[in-house]
Amino acid sequence: MLQLIKQLIFSIRFRQAVKKADRLQHITHRKYMVLVINRRLEVLSKQELKKFIAGGVFRKGTTTRDIEAKALYITL
Repeated sequence: MLQLIKQLIFSIRFRQAVKKADRLQHITHRKYMVLVINRRLEVLSKQELKKFIAGGVFRKGTTTRDIEAKALYITL
């Protein structure tokens, strides 16, 4: 039962993140991704992702391509 509730909460948050990514992509025409960072769903543009990598938020050697492969949702 607890697992079902957790799955429902995750699905609701995932749908909200996808809507946010689509809305931001429509406004800015950038490529947005829904990622799980520190157990939270984050919506980041590819440009923001590059800044995080350069700033050292991710491990050394991590590329945007690696993170893009692990993204749950990518806008086109």
